[in-house]
Amino acid sequence: MDMTGEERIPAKREIVWEALNTPGILRKCIPNCEKLERKSPTELTATVKLKLGPISTTFKGDITLTNLNPPESYTLVVEGQGGIAGFAKGSSDVKLTEEGDQTILTYEIKAQFGGKLAMLGSRMIDSSSKKLAVQFFKKFNKLAAKRGARMAAKATSTVAADDDE
Repeated sequence: MDMTGEERIPAKREIVWEALNTPGILRKCIPNCEKLERKSPTELTATVKLKLGPISTTFKGDITLTNLNPPESYTLVVEGQGGIAGFAKGSSDVKLTEEGDQTILTYEIKAQFGGKLAMLGSRMIDSSSKKLAVQFFKKFNKLAAKRGARMAAKATSTVAADDDE
């Protein structure tokens, strides 16, 4: 399965980059994520409950950040096991482009599924995967924009305080 997309986020690139590297924010964005923990600066572990078609399972997996080019891009490499439901593995290339006070986040996802999941057929897997990606990026956009607004408000209040002196 291959998927591409783009999100326009009303926040500076550095803020979006920081959000992309904050496990607490990512955990809130990943649908049905029960746990997301950092093992090292470039490794995370996750537990996610998923329902793809008639199959419900809990995936436990590892996420590795590679090709790091802060604050412009990285690749997320994911490998997860869903017990008897099968496995999922893939990668996502993420690129951030600053455009004024906004950031354009583009992504390209490549994923493979095995076991019972692979028997569902590519149409159902593609549809479910796209739905999950839309949910993730909608939530991420909201949280990154909120973080950007907070940072902008802080900067404005600091400037105003400096003007008072």
